[in-house]
Amino acid sequence: MKYELVIDAREGSVWLALLKDGKLIELHEEKGQTDYAVGDIYHGKVRKVVPSLNACFVDVGYEKDAFLHYLDLGPQFASLNKFTQHTLQGKQNVADLLYFKCEEDIPKEGTIDEIVSSSQHILVQVAKEPISSKGPRLSAELTFAGRYLVLVPFSEKVSISQKIKDPKERDRLKDIMRDLKPKNFGVIIRTVAQEKKIEELDADLKNLLGKWKKMHENLRNSAPPRRVLGEISKASSLLRDLLNANFSNIYVNDELLHEQMKSYVATIAPDREKIVKLYSGKLPIFEKFGINKQIKSLFGKKVPMPSGGYLIIEHTEAMHVVDVNSGNRKDPNGQESNALATNLEAAEELARVLQLRDMGGIVAVDFIDMHEKENNKILYERLKELMKPDRAKHNILPPSRFGVVEITRQRVRPETDIKTTEKCPVCGGSGEVESSILLADEIENHLIYLVEDKGERNVALRVHPYLAAFFTKGLVSKQTKWFLKYKKWIDVQPIAAYPFLKYEFINKKTKEVLEC
Repeated sequence: MKYELVIDAREGSVWLALLKDGKLIELHEEKGQTDYAVGDIYHGKVRKVVPSLNACFVDVGYEKDAFLHYLDLGPQFASLNKFTQHTLQGKQNVADLLYFKCEEDIPKEGTIDEIVSSSQHILVQVAKEPISSKGPRLSAELTFAGRYLVLVPFSEKVSISQKIKDPKERDRLKDIMRDLKPKNFGVIIRTVAQEKKIEELDADLKNLLGKWKKMHENLRNSAPPRRVLGEISKASSLLRDLLNANFSNIYVNDELLHEQMKSYVATIAPDREKIVKLYSGKLPIFEKFGINKQIKSLFGKKVPMPSGGYLIIEHTEAMHVVDVNSGNRKDPNGQESNALATNLEAAEELARVLQLRDMGGIVAVDFIDMHEKENNKILYERLKELMKPDRAKHNILPPSRFGVVEITRQRVRPETDIKTTEKCPVCGGSGEVESSILLADEIENHLIYLVEDKGERNVALRVHPYLAAFFTKGLVSKQTKWFLKYKKWIDVQPIAAYPFLKYEFINKKTKEVLEC
């Protein structure tokens, strides 16, 4: 198992592709504006308390008020509220909680109007990003996630990941953290902390305490709505959560971002910074690693499988519906064997697509009917095993009598939606056909202008792979004729992400698009 992270810095955004053994399993777009990301902490103002919902709406600066339920206040809300008010009033001048007197936990079965009032200033953390017509969902139980630890203010509890099974290791880590953690701070020990030295744990704890201190400084003299602490970038958070011995390479196509990533990796894993590499190849970075092709095949309504079967994915307001089809796949051992093989392959592709598209809510999957109960059990166990690496919380029900498997998956950010359809290359989507399209002549006219009139010497042509084949294939190709005519070799680069008739001329050295 080998993980690779490919980072494509584009104008106005950064795209992140996580590959597992060359297969795309996660895709994220990080825009320049990163407000209201999961983990961001805001100084907000309560706009309306709704006892019937046992919740309130909070103004954090988004166009729609954010939602905060009573159960998301957290047991230590009274202590957090006291800290917030004292900081705003100038009574709490230090972030240290050594001499801070915590309040009693709020009751589990309480009501929102007993704890929160309209116009109250409140410190909250984004739990779910704005989705569709809904504003962000908030939590007042602040947590600060690090590489090995999660810091929980106003608590004394030391918790540990259930995935750490060794009793001696669990006791060792708990003893270390009880000695290291300051008063009035709780700690959750993450799975990756296993076998780590005390120096590494201490450095991570100090980093998290530094974030708490920065948040306190930003809160002083603050006026709502205001973000007082932003979550780290998506690339950094992926590395924080996933970086291990299986992570082999990180490719970045931007020098500044390359230095930032190298610095971050050196901070969390000093011996691994060499895996961060600056990409400077001729082709776009997503094209080089075959990511564009995978995006086009995995984000459409029809998702093909290697054997010839395919998934049909439909999205409705309430849920996602997935239909499994065997296509032209045939098994000589009979229908039941064919159905099981297709379903197992579909389960693997489904687990990948759910994580890749970040599909949340209810997902109903109509697998091919199987008559033997043992085969349904095999399918169910295999699907659970395949979805174990998915970091989003999820629940899977066994196949129903109709062969439908129901899945619920945590939704914390909008689903990744990429259009894979293209406009008709003849009519451009208008429904009217042009009298003629002489694309080759049009490209050659631009080429004459660039090479002869403007004197460009390092010209490359980027086109759809079908057009690239038209220009480069044959005994005496168009590309060869251009060389004989202009005494310059025109590099033709096939780009799978381009629509059929899109083309661009670029400077091979600077990668800048040349204006014709």
